[in-house]
Amino acid sequence: MPPPLFLKREEESVRKMQNTLNRFIPFLRRGWYAVLAGLLVLLWLAGRFRENPVLFAQFMVDGIRLGFVYALIALGYTMVYGIVRLINFAHGDVFMVGAFTAYYATTRYHWGFVPAMLLAMVVCSFLAVIIERVAYKPLRDAPRIAALITAIGVSFFLEYFTALDFVFTPNFINYTPLPIKFRTWDVAGVTFSNIMFIVIAVSTVLLVILWYLVYRTKLGKAMRAVAWDKPTARLMGIDVDLVITFTFAIGAALAGVGGMLYVIVYPQIRTFLGVMPGLKAFIAAVFGGIGSIPGAFIGSLLIGMIETLSQGYLSSTLRDAIVFSILIIVLLFRPTGLFGEAAKEKA
Repeated sequence: MPPPLFLKREEESVRKMQNTLNRFIPFLRRGWYAVLAGLLVLLWLAGRFRENPVLFAQFMVDGIRLGFVYALIALGYTMVYGIVRLINFAHGDVFMVGAFTAYYATTRYHWGFVPAMLLAMVVCSFLAVIIERVAYKPLRDAPRIAALITAIGVSFFLEYFTALDFVFTPNFINYTPLPIKFRTWDVAGVTFSNIMFIVIAVSTVLLVILWYLVYRTKLGKAMRAVAWDKPTARLMGIDVDLVITFTFAIGAALAGVGGMLYVIVYPQIRTFLGVMPGLKAFIAAVFGGIGSIPGAFIGSLLIGMIETLSQGYLSSTLRDAIVFSILIIVLLFRPTGLFGEAAKEKA
């Protein structure tokens, strides 16, 4: 005699529950280590806050300022990866070109802050379009490892080519005078500067413009369609190559502004300037969920605060090790990042 229908339903429910637990148990076993480590870090931070709340607040403020600069770089990584599944390691060097462009515009030609920023955006966008057309477009249908190696090669080329005397210079340059007069205010023992407010304001305006562009314009719809499915986007009449070029240009424009803001905060320039900020912004994009614009922003703020807290309470050398270890931890326990979604890759 066959079992009653309600018993079959109960068996199916139990089987589904077991399958769900079987999927999550390995993650929980691994995740306990991350949860325990996170609790220990929070307890350690709480101890530092109790010892000196003012110093802790100062480190947080400096970290937020740095995080907004990282966000401008990280958005370029996440936009390009979201559309062409390419980690553009030359992006940090485009950031460096933006810094040099702003420096020469303000010191040699005495341009103001806003015109120099616009020039940095234009120069970096033009450079990114050339890189995309010359180095990346011919490899559009090649294995991804070929495009990745090419990106590394372009990065080295920009670093050493710009170090030539007739391009920029191989020497360190102190950025003086700054295009903005430096002012500070002391609020309850915490120092705020006008440069910090300018960094946050400029970054916020550009992030809002980017959000509007991606989610409220036809170009943004085309970018999201290409990111989702390039062959179908072509069939719908979208010029995929043009959309990809625009994506590189937009990301590079943000990086150019980031380069200018970075050297105003840390006024020393060299041709290898973009290496560490570029790598840390990439980690921030992975941390937040590469391919996610909100994830890149939140990840950048977190990385900025982690970096300044590590430097302030531990050491400047260990600071970089801690930031890079975050990449390993994220890839081990949550490869999609905080806001990323697991999805099969499309052509």
